[in-house]
Amino acid sequence: MSVSELYGQYTRVWIPDPDEVWCSAELTKDYKEGDTSLQLRLEDETIREYPIDVQSNQLPFLRNPDILVGENDLTALSYLHEPAVLHNLKVRFLESNHIYTYCGIVLVAINPYEQLPIYGQDVIYAYSGQNMGDMDPHIFAVAEEAYKQMARDEKNQSIIVSGESGAGKTVSAKYAMRYFATVGGSASDTNIEEKVLASSPIMEAIGNAKTTRNDNSSRFGKYIQIGFDKRYHIIGANMRTYLLEKSRVVFQADDERNYHIFYQLCAAASLPEFKELALTCAEDFFYTSQGRDTCIEGVDDAEDFEKTRQAFTLLGVRESHQISIFKIIASILHLGNVEIQAERDGDSCSISPQDEHLNSFCRLLGVEHSQMEHWLCHRKLVTTSETYVKTMSLQQVVNARNALAKHIYAQLFGWIVEHINKALHTPLKQHSFIGVLDIYGFETFEVNSFEQFCINYANEKLQQQFNSHVFKLEQEEYMKEQIPWTLIDFYDNQPCIDLIEAKLGILDLLDEECKVPKGTDQNWAQKLYDRHSGSQHFQKPRMSNTAFIVVHFADKVEYLSDGFLEKNRDTVYEEQINILKASKFPLVADLFHDDKDSVPATTASGKGSSSKINVRSARPPLKVSNKEHKKTVGHQFRTSLHLLMETLNATTPHYVRCIKPNDEKLPFHFDPKRAVQQLRACGVLETIRISAAGYPSRWAYHDFFNRYRVLVKKRELANTDKKAICRSVLESLIKDPDKFQFGRTKIFFRAGQVAYLEKLRADKFRAATIMIQKTVRGWLQKVKYRRLKATTLTLQRYCRGLLARRLAEHLRRTRAAIMLQKQYRMRRARLAYQRVHRATVTIQAFTRGMFVRRIYQQVLMEHKATILQKHVRGWVARRRFQRLRGAAIVIQCAFRMLKAKQELKALKIEARSAEHLKRLNVGMENKVVQLQRKIDDQNKEFKTLSEQLSAVTSTHTMEVEKLKKELARYQQSQGEDGSLRLQEEVESLRAELQRAHSERKILEDAHTKEKDELRKRVADLEEENALLKDEKEQLNNQILCQAKDESAQNSAKENLMKRELEEERSRYQNLVKEYSRLEQRYDNLRDEMTIIKQTPGHRRNPSNQSSLESDSNYPSISTSEVGDTDDALQQVEDIGLEKAAMDMTVFLKLQKRVRELEQERKKLQVQLEKREQQDSRKVQVEQAKNDLDLDQDADLAYNSLKRQELESENKKLKNDLNELRKAVADQATQDNSSHSSPDSYSLLLNQLKLANEELEVRKEEVLILRTQIVSADQRRLAGKSTEPNINARTSWPNSEKHVDQEDAIEAYHGVCQTNSKTEDWGYLNEDGELGLAYQGLKQVARLLEAQLQAQSREHEEEVEGLRAQVEALKEELDKQQQTFCQTLLLSPEAQVEFGVQQEISRLTNENLDLKELVEKLEKNERKLKKQLKIYMKKVQDLEAAQALAQSERRRHELNRQVTVQRKEKDFQGMLEYHKEDEALLIRNLVTDLKPQALAGTVPCLPAYILYMCIRHADYVNDDLKVHSLLTSTINGIKKVLKKHNDDFEMTSFWLSNTCRLLHCLKQYSGDEGFMTQNTAKQNEHCLKNFDLTEYRQVLSDLSIQIYQQLIKIAEGVLQPMIVSAMLENESIQGLSGVKPTGYRKRSSSMVDGDNSYCLEAVIRQMNSFHTVMCDQGLDPEIILQVFKQLFYMINAVTLNNLLLRKDVCSWSTGMQLRYNISQLEEWLRGRNLHQSGAVQTMEPLIQAAQLLQLKKKTPEDAEAICSLCTSLSTQQIVKILNLYTPLNEFEERVTVAFIRTIQAQLQERNDPQQLLLDFKHMFPVLFPFNPSSLTMDSIHIPAYLNLEFLNEV
Repeated sequence: MSVSELYGQYTRVWIPDPDEVWCSAELTKDYKEGDTSLQLRLEDETIREYPIDVQSNQLPFLRNPDILVGENDLTALSYLHEPAVLHNLKVRFLESNHIYTYCGIVLVAINPYEQLPIYGQDVIYAYSGQNMGDMDPHIFAVAEEAYKQMARDEKNQSIIVSGESGAGKTVSAKYAMRYFATVGGSASDTNIEEKVLASSPIMEAIGNAKTTRNDNSSRFGKYIQIGFDKRYHIIGANMRTYLLEKSRVVFQADDERNYHIFYQLCAAASLPEFKELALTCAEDFFYTSQGRDTCIEGVDDAEDFEKTRQAFTLLGVRESHQISIFKIIASILHLGNVEIQAERDGDSCSISPQDEHLNSFCRLLGVEHSQMEHWLCHRKLVTTSETYVKTMSLQQVVNARNALAKHIYAQLFGWIVEHINKALHTPLKQHSFIGVLDIYGFETFEVNSFEQFCINYANEKLQQQFNSHVFKLEQEEYMKEQIPWTLIDFYDNQPCIDLIEAKLGILDLLDEECKVPKGTDQNWAQKLYDRHSGSQHFQKPRMSNTAFIVVHFADKVEYLSDGFLEKNRDTVYEEQINILKASKFPLVADLFHDDKDSVPATTASGKGSSSKINVRSARPPLKVSNKEHKKTVGHQFRTSLHLLMETLNATTPHYVRCIKPNDEKLPFHFDPKRAVQQLRACGVLETIRISAAGYPSRWAYHDFFNRYRVLVKKRELANTDKKAICRSVLESLIKDPDKFQFGRTKIFFRAGQVAYLEKLRADKFRAATIMIQKTVRGWLQKVKYRRLKATTLTLQRYCRGLLARRLAEHLRRTRAAIMLQKQYRMRRARLAYQRVHRATVTIQAFTRGMFVRRIYQQVLMEHKATILQKHVRGWVARRRFQRLRGAAIVIQCAFRMLKAKQELKALKIEARSAEHLKRLNVGMENKVVQLQRKIDDQNKEFKTLSEQLSAVTSTHTMEVEKLKKELARYQQSQGEDGSLRLQEEVESLRAELQRAHSERKILEDAHTKEKDELRKRVADLEEENALLKDEKEQLNNQILCQAKDESAQNSAKENLMKRELEEERSRYQNLVKEYSRLEQRYDNLRDEMTIIKQTPGHRRNPSNQSSLESDSNYPSISTSEVGDTDDALQQVEDIGLEKAAMDMTVFLKLQKRVRELEQERKKLQVQLEKREQQDSRKVQVEQAKNDLDLDQDADLAYNSLKRQELESENKKLKNDLNELRKAVADQATQDNSSHSSPDSYSLLLNQLKLANEELEVRKEEVLILRTQIVSADQRRLAGKSTEPNINARTSWPNSEKHVDQEDAIEAYHGVCQTNSKTEDWGYLNEDGELGLAYQGLKQVARLLEAQLQAQSREHEEEVEGLRAQVEALKEELDKQQQTFCQTLLLSPEAQVEFGVQQEISRLTNENLDLKELVEKLEKNERKLKKQLKIYMKKVQDLEAAQALAQSERRRHELNRQVTVQRKEKDFQGMLEYHKEDEALLIRNLVTDLKPQALAGTVPCLPAYILYMCIRHADYVNDDLKVHSLLTSTINGIKKVLKKHNDDFEMTSFWLSNTCRLLHCLKQYSGDEGFMTQNTAKQNEHCLKNFDLTEYRQVLSDLSIQIYQQLIKIAEGVLQPMIVSAMLENESIQGLSGVKPTGYRKRSSSMVDGDNSYCLEAVIRQMNSFHTVMCDQGLDPEIILQVFKQLFYMINAVTLNNLLLRKDVCSWSTGMQLRYNISQLEEWLRGRNLHQSGAVQTMEPLIQAAQLLQLKKKTPEDAEAICSLCTSLSTQQIVKILNLYTPLNEFEERVTVAFIRTIQAQLQERNDPQQLLLDFKHMFPVLFPFNPSSLTMDSIHIPAYLNLEFLNEV
């Protein structure tokens, strides 16, 4: 493209301007080669002629298209030059308020002099994990780039922050460190990131001061290395400091201050602990009042001092050291106020002994007053032969005093930095680090001295490193893309550096002059003139002989040589230092102890007297010779600078250049002159020049094709190779092949070529637009013609239709008249015919009726006659029958009377005989004897009872209290009858209870401290809750008072109360979340402490320890105990590891297999349990073989007989008790006169009643035993006749129904009848036989039940064992095959070694397994021995009971007893288990349960089973069992969730079960508020004894934790998809366009590969979430809240990225967003989730999409935007408008005036200052009560849950 084409009419260019540096102009006519000037029109419409140098032909710079103005990256500009850079920065800073801009690898940061809300935690999280070019420029983006490159490339990084004083270097470095502390937080909870941040306020206090340019100027340079471990968590840090400005301690210019710490200490002087410092206000001290103004507007020194003290404390500086530090600082202030009086001779001076400031100075530093007073005014001169003490003049004493003050402060500064480094140091190995260099920028003042020379020297070195790095990156980019590399000439400042640091350079000559005894600054300057006058970088001023000029890379700087030598020497007197070394305070002595040999007798120490420079070497100082200590400040600075450059060169640098926009510190005010000066100085323009010299514009083939597809011809689009298409297009459009190059993945363009392509694209669009307009206009005309034609045809059609309708009407009328005539004639004929027909029919009817009535009358008369005949004949026959029957009866009576008389006569004769009487008398005698004996027995018993009752009456007073106590004990032990044996059992139980209480107390004491803390925390929360309630009541009162006249205010206050309630709920849930986090942190710390306490050697902590021993947060929950299995495993691991330590080879092999063993732990536990069961079964079989095989039938018969005897004894006892009851009642009625008899009588009745209840319970158990014996007998017989079935179904105990079912039903009715008959008192077990018999029968029942369970499970367990063995063998075979395959690939020697290692591993595993098995068997053996002792004792009791029963049976006649079978009850919805099975229950139902295993069953089945177990524990009134079960369940759930912390399905499963268990505890709590929807059957399942309100709160908190974990998992899955799916993916094809991109789009942070997601992927994922939650029975209300939270997260992440990305703020993105949101809304409606409020959470995003599509020109548009965007804050609206970017020339940018209009209309809003939404915000969750319609007795437990030990009650 020729020059004349570029400089045509209307082309915009940049021309120099004295005020604005550069101004824009427009060509009014075309430029032709040879023209000497250009005709330009400026922006103010003035015409100007711009001359052109004909020789150089230097034309003005071209201006970039408007579409490129405001770009994030300056390298994206088509024309790269100084005016384009300056204009782009100005537009971004003033119009868009963007302070950050990329310039290649440099981040340009302009100080806004205003606090911006762009540094919060939400912004950090928004930039975390993002590629550098994807988001708007930010310091966080640079920090993320460094962090990501460190993690990916495993190379150390550096961030170099530079700029002038006041440009914002310190703040930028501080934000970078804050980012690393947040993103790379320490993993060990050591808070090292907080310590890193805490170092900032300390360093600002002691190293920052107010200057004329900056209120918080860093007067030193620092390089902070932040260390990271292999997981890239912060583990420590280290700080190096450079060039402390010590001269500020003793001198400040006007409107400047000393270091902040002096003013902070003076502001806190009134505190009691600082009284001894003797400080007053800062104006009273010479060292703090020279700048006149001691205050800074908006800064509170006292508050900052408190922050400094807190930072000292956080970094571990003891309080005593802090006080010592403050004493030293205060002593410096007192030293400055010491009054020095000159003597008359003028060569000496003195100090008053009464000087209070000198006294304070000596007291604070602990030195001798007289010595310090003497040596402040004298000095020592040492020669080869003698030593002299010489007085000093006033000026010399003042200089010495100032030198001492500076030296003290410098030493203190170094000590503080050293201790900060110690606090930040870590013993862990550092894997990598990121360094942050906060160093001074290039400085030039009216008077420049030694300090500015050193600063500019350091910047020369940094600029050289920067230039070489930029050049290197360019070269790497070209080589990577295989572009021919041509050498680019760039500025090399090595000659200037050589001028300064080379041999006989400026620093060398300065050091040489310092060694001369009488060297002067003038002599040194003359040497410089003589030596370097020929250098191009050195110049001599015309009007001065003591100054020199150095041509730096940024500018020429004139230095005044006065003071160079003195500052370079840095003199301090040894005598004063020796006094300080002798201080009685250790800290003061330590400060100067390191300089022991560094101070010569008469010359300098290592630090200076009047210099602004202090060097703290990066390496610790070593003790070297005196010669080494004589190094000058310049030499030390040069050495430390070389060390810094070595560090930077070994890292990957990242550059931040801070720009100061104006010198007046005005917010958002841009001074172009100052900006250009700094841009030139900081190397930004050099970066632009290097980029422009090569191929600055670079496009990926895909992006180039998408952008310039309109320039491709149609036939070329048929080619599928985009690279070939791009090549052909460029070769046809750009004729000069040097203007572009084709790389491997990108196309490289020279400067200006992209603008040319944009012009061609715009021309093509313009032509296409004209074509479209032409076509549309033609189409509109055609439409108009067609509309007229159609109208004409319509009119014609209507006219013809009208005529046709008229003709049709005439024809219709004629036809109608004919039809009317025809119908009328027909009707008249029909009427005549009908009249004749009706008359004929009527005549026929009447005639036929007459004949029929006649026939009917005749038949009726005949029927009546027949009836009369029938009745007459019947009456005659009955009369005859009655007469005959009466005669027969009379005859029979007479005959029977005759026979009776004859029989009576015979009986009378027989009665008179003697034999009959004899037979009667024999029976009567026996009965009389029996009755007499019975009467005697009753009389004896009555007499005995009377005596006992009289004895009870006489001892009533003594027995009342005793009986009351016994009655209370009997009621607790279920109504025992008071026998001696039962009392002994009660006493033993009490002793056991006492022991249990003592053990419990010991366990509780271990957690007392933590409980106290938790109670205190609960108390605080209650107080806060009370305050909130008080506030709520006050607000309610105010609302009631104002409710009559202010309805609108009422609604607003109600909304406020709701928000406060939500906030309170949110705070509470956040506390729960914080508690869970602290609990997790506690577990981690405990694990770490366990690891630390272990002996040297690789011992691992059991992985289940932390989860099983989780501490409780509530008073009713204690720490759950670890099960026996876990204890055994831990012991086995410990023993195995101790023996493994003897052989390190085996030990290391074991360590490698730790993870594998951890995975197999569950399988080993199952195998161990099976082995336990097999062993116990073997023991039982061996014991039973000798007895049961021979005597099984005898035992069954014996048990049956024994049961019958017991029932017989029960009946007899019942009869005796009835008689006793009657006798006692009679006796009680006789003794009513005594007042004590009724009491004893009622007491005895109560005892009898309790005994009756106990007897009924024992009787029911006897009947149950009877049923079990019969069932066992039948099963035994069936087993003998048939072989056992291996696949037999496992049955529940006591649930088999055999042939005796009817007998059991009858027995049940019999028992019920017996209970109803004996409901008065009960029966008394006088001799205790029933209790002994019950004990024996209970043992027999347990034995039989164990045998039944063993027989039912035997075959199934054998099959399972065989299957497990087969699987184990298969796994072992697979492993051996893999090992064999691996071995074949190795060499013979390696095969042998590998085989040995495998054998060692196998033997070790077998050894561990055997040890584990042996310990388990030993433990079982101990348990069995204990049980055997208990059983022996119970057998003895049973034998005694049998003996008593036999003796009782001999006394009574043996009669056959009828046994009553007990009817089996229905399932009551309760599950019983033994205490020792609790761990197995939790393991099978919680820890090892997989949600997939319960597919197809009742949702939330584990919750129902757990509740049924809880209900049974409540039924038997076992509070310890309830407590243990609930605690174990909660801890088990926590353990499962901790293990599966990223499994959505598992988390959802336990959320639904936890909520269901919570609902069950509410539904069946007995609270009427929760029972409104219960059925009568469900009300029977309520809890009877316990109030589990506290556990409901615990479960509620656990549900909150699970819900938060569920949301965290879902957000972690969805968050990587959101930005790509919502903003980047083209849901509507062809809408998006690609703009020119800069260097950052080629950032090394971008990883190859397409990780983009579409909206369908997000919807599929949410479908998966919804399906899982619905299948697992999660409450619909909770599902709604889950998706409300997820949609809020989608809204927040998308909106945050929209607010931080300029490239997506366009009209097309708004269209894509609206389409995507509509798809999400459609999905919500399809899943019936639209009532969740999810759409409302998307409202800000919806309004943002609408804002991108709205018109943005007129005030009406502004009003529409303000009324529409109610959910967006003012800041967000303005940000989107500032970011709005046209994708082509036909769109327009939003003007600044329009944005100001928006701001003016929205200024009344009280919006929050936060720009971004908190995407981690979590709405408080509500768990509404959702009762279940299922009853507990209808729930079936699948067999595959392995819960056979649960018994249905």
